[in-house]
Amino acid sequence: QVQLVESGGGLVQPGGSLRLSCVASGSIFSFNTMGWYRQAPGKQRELVASIAPGGRTNYGDSVKGRFTISRDNAKDTVYLRMNSLKPEDTAVYYCNAKIPLMASSIAEFWGQGTQVTVSS
Repeated sequence: QVQLVESGGGLVQPGGSLRLSCVASGSIFSFNTMGWYRQAPGKQRELVASIAPGGRTNYGDSVKGRFTISRDNAKDTVYLRMNSLKPEDTAVYYCNAKIPLMASSIAEFWGQGTQVTVSS
């Protein structure tokens, strides 16, 4: 059973920083594409950032230049460093794992989410 456990959310002032962590278990982490998504009240869940097994990254337009995703395969952990936070970054942030299976199929798993609130 794949489990994703996020941590690091909280309340931060505009312009501040946070680092989210997501520890994965139950899979071969280095094979997974890992990502962070977020969902604000009344809005659809959106991609924040993703990182492929080889390290290639992808970012949502609203966070480019401010957020950085990274992974430590030795620790089965993916991180999201968030700088220059804005009130519009307030959301529940979810860790996501896309795990390759046989026959080119993919299994997808989600963490329970961690709240990030940007407010003065």
